Amino acid sequence: MAGRLQNKVALITGATSGIGEATARIFAAQGAQLLIAGRTVDKGETLAAQLSEEHGVRVIFKRTDIMVEADIAAAVDAAVAEFGRLDCLFNNAGAGERSSAESVTEEEFAQVMRLLVGAPVFGIKHAARVMKPAGGGSIINNASIAAHRYAQGGYLYSGAKAAVTHLTRLAGVELGPWNIRVNAISPGAIATPIFWGGSARAQTLSDAENQAKMAKLEGNLAKATPIPRSGLAEDIANAALFLASDDSSYINSHDLVVDGGRIAMFNEKSS
Repeated sequence: MAGRLQNKVALITGATSGIGEATARIFAAQGAQLLIAGRTVDKGETLAAQLSEEHGVRVIFKRTDIMVEADIAAAVDAAVAEFGRLDCLFNNAGAGERSSAESVTEEEFAQVMRLLVGAPVFGIKHAARVMKPAGGGSIINNASIAAHRYAQGGYLYSGAKAAVTHLTRLAGVELGPWNIRVNAISPGAIATPIFWGGSARAQTLSDAENQAKMAKLEGNLAKATPIPRSGLAEDIANAALFLASDDSSYINSHDLVVDGGRIAMFNEKSS
């Protein structure tokens, strides 16, 4: 089905790599006007120009630090100023970490909670501010199966993602009367640069080095999932497309797990 987001406006954070970039590409192909937000200006502006040319939609980039509430508010306001409305916010940006119960520090706690919990909290706040008078919208938060299972991320990462899934439910109840749906996506073993240091690390490597790391990662992740392949960024982007579109108009306060069945496994496969 083409044009599932025709006449809709979406804002995607962390849109210059991984899941965010894949989502921007699919949303543009489905007719959405986009504001893509991230920290890497060159890549963001290049991607915006490419998507605009390929799909005939308006795509703009805004440098945004999701650790700063004022930046989040400014991105929302920029989308409304440019396109007249905001129909969907995908709170996607984040990063991994490997803390443990006995090693966690105050600095790690503050950083992880501000990034992984604070960003969606303030994203919801400011999206709701403009969606209410417009008659509704869809807010999507990127969570994780780490919210539900041990050993899928660091101690703080897992706790933060659990907070995201519950805050999603609470916000959906609070905002539902204004036709604002709030849902989460919990990815499983998705092959993205987060496994080797995130987009910042990937930018220091050559294309060939990143491709080699991705190929190795996909092979390893395929061994740890009932469906014998790794998850891809496009798998999460397609879930976001569904939740952003009118096809999901009666889905609210839901955590959509997209993991090939990994969450149901008690032990990891040894080979």
